[in-house]
Amino acid sequence: MKTKKIILLGFIIALLGSCVKYLEPYPNGNYDSETLWQYQNLVQGLIGYCYDNVNSNNRNYADNEGVYLDGATDDAVVTSSTNVMRRYAVNTMTTSQDPFATYWDRDYRSIRNCNLFLKDRRGYNTKFILNSHWNDLVKNRLQGEAFALRAFFEWDLLQKFGGKGTDGTMLGFPIVTDVFNATDDINLARNTYDDCVKQIIADCDSAWKYLPIAHRDYLVAAADLGYAGGKYWNRFDGITMRAIKAQVYLTWASPRFNPANNVSRWDSAAYNAKKVMDFKMTKDVVVGNTNSFNPTNGVVWTNPNSPEIVFGTRWNTSNLTMERLFYPGGFQGTASVGATQELVDAFPMANGRPITDPLSLYNPANPYTGRDPRFYSSIFYNTAPAKLNNTGATMYTFENWNAGPTVGKDAAGTKSDNTRTNYYIKKYIFMGYNPTAASPSSVTHSKFIVRWAHMVLTFAEAANHVTHNPNTALYGMTPKAAIKLLRVRKTYDNATGLSATDPYLDEQTTEAAFDALVKNERRIETCFEGMRFYDLRRWTTDATWGTVINSPVHGAYITQVPGTPVTYTYNLNYVVEVRNFPSPYNPIPYSEMLRMSKLIQNEGWPSWN
Repeated sequence: MKTKKIILLGFIIALLGSCVKYLEPYPNGNYDSETLWQYQNLVQGLIGYCYDNVNSNNRNYADNEGVYLDGATDDAVVTSSTNVMRRYAVNTMTTSQDPFATYWDRDYRSIRNCNLFLKDRRGYNTKFILNSHWNDLVKNRLQGEAFALRAFFEWDLLQKFGGKGTDGTMLGFPIVTDVFNATDDINLARNTYDDCVKQIIADCDSAWKYLPIAHRDYLVAAADLGYAGGKYWNRFDGITMRAIKAQVYLTWASPRFNPANNVSRWDSAAYNAKKVMDFKMTKDVVVGNTNSFNPTNGVVWTNPNSPEIVFGTRWNTSNLTMERLFYPGGFQGTASVGATQELVDAFPMANGRPITDPLSLYNPANPYTGRDPRFYSSIFYNTAPAKLNNTGATMYTFENWNAGPTVGKDAAGTKSDNTRTNYYIKKYIFMGYNPTAASPSSVTHSKFIVRWAHMVLTFAEAANHVTHNPNTALYGMTPKAAIKLLRVRKTYDNATGLSATDPYLDEQTTEAAFDALVKNERRIETCFEGMRFYDLRRWTTDATWGTVINSPVHGAYITQVPGTPVTYTYNLNYVVEVRNFPSPYNPIPYSEMLRMSKLIQNEGWPSWN
């Protein structure tokens, strides 16, 4: 058979159309589909290209898979009226504006590279190193990574595009495990949701067989550190496979995708999440290592080597994207996304009780006093100070009042670079950055794709539905003990968390009551990480999603009252935006619907067929 030449420029692929974008991934324009295998660096490049796609965005949360995706939930509001996520939230998005179409393309490109590496074990059988032992380390790692990356991108497809088709069937994505050529007639159908789950789990299990449990220097012989260990920190390992399985099972167990409430799915989620927790708490604790994992420590978002990370992206150095994204124009930011009143209300009081609890001590006339310490490390509110390194001099004070003798410089609706809710996001911000300084400090940012807290939340939620009692242990821990790990640890500002004496947590003794608490803990712990969008969908059913997802979101309307001292009145029922999602499911990209007749569109998108 005559070999077809593939012309490329570096790692950028020449494309003929969306449906074949993932068919030609070769990483060098000077080599064809056969000579590629003669060069071990190009074979490794197949896997490296997939990691480039994992890291393809900003390596932080300033994208449509992070904080902007939260702008399509009840946690946040996007400031710009033309932003595609805001258009999606209010149902003015057109087929040409689909923010998810690019991920369909990215994921299938990556899957095709994995398939090419795995096909006929050609990647595994490539000679990478002359030393046979080191060659085994490399080829096993790459083989495991090929399976792991395929599972990762399959899971991404399932999260984004899984849903009930117009035929009434719960569908996932078209499973592709072979290599197509550009000349092939491609017309794929979506596999069932259940089959997609089984494919992802199978790939995770295959990856597990080849990968080391973790990329850590202390797990590797000194002579092997050139080919194993911590140098591969941002690559997949065995414990990450456990984490992905836990996330997949958690979603598959949830009401939308588990109407019969198959408890074994909850159990599998709990089992895998607990395996990750156990590894962190027993193996990732290295005596004498200051960067060792400690469950009582808070998250340091500017540390790309944070022991909180299970799997994360590479990092950008000297990066100020998050700071500029969240600060108001008055502090040289763009205030592109603001927190909602709903999210603010979700944070408990300092005694751990929700603000609706009669014993919470919440005062609606002074709503920001006495709150859970985690609130102060996540949200900037009216009169809140931005202090240098959290404890130093005040760099900026937020003035969010809309009315009174004056209008605050940061008030909603007064400037295009102020939020629409009168709340500003503090999470992720490097508080050593002062934009008004002569030489502002910058910092490193990365994205913690899977982290310790995610596994704790997964275990607590799933284990509660297995035991039906938050005080009953499963795999050596009770669901309640798991949640306490998060409530008592230090905040992002390194402040002391909630008290270990936690009466409100102790009072949650039923499965339903504890489930509500876990969902709220998940909300405040993962806010602005792009997770709530999918959580709201998996937790709801066709009967409930409309009232949950399509409810209005609110901000604070604040009036300054002159006097000594100056006081403020708060209208916390100020409607900012009315949400109008046409479906609980994302649409299959319109261009793909046009190209492949076997694809079935998700419910709620009649004009996208």
